[in-house]
Amino acid sequence: MFKKFKKFFYLHILRRKYYRVGACKACGRCCQKIYVKHKQVIQTEEEFKRLQLLHPFYTYLKIIDKDETGLVFECTNLDKETMKCKIHKKRPGICRRYPQEELFLMGGNLAEHCGYKLVPIESFEDVLNKISKKVK
Repeated sequence: MFKKFKKFFYLHILRRKYYRVGACKACGRCCQKIYVKHKQVIQTEEEFKRLQLLHPFYTYLKIIDKDETGLVFECTNLDKETMKCKIHKKRPGICRRYPQEELFLMGGNLAEHCGYKLVPIESFEDVLNKISKKVK
């Protein structure tokens, strides 16, 4: 019963397609090579400066590169020696919620040895069965 309620809640209330499972291994990889999406992936320094005025979290980020997707950032709160967050207990919500399924929707993926996984709420077979029933 609880599993059905949880599935319903995630799919229909939160409108999610994945469960986040696992735990952080504190490797720091998620704090490096970050894309910032605010309606779209940030492309210019001017866009980023405007975003920093709106959201204090973005003042922690610095631009390290630009590629075909957009600007690439890293968090200044990552201690490069220990690979730990300097403000872990006070870290922003965006960090606490990592990883979010938007990462996949943008074409991204998790770091190779990340302790988290995003698992589909509905299996491929479940989705296929639903579609098959609608067609009949």
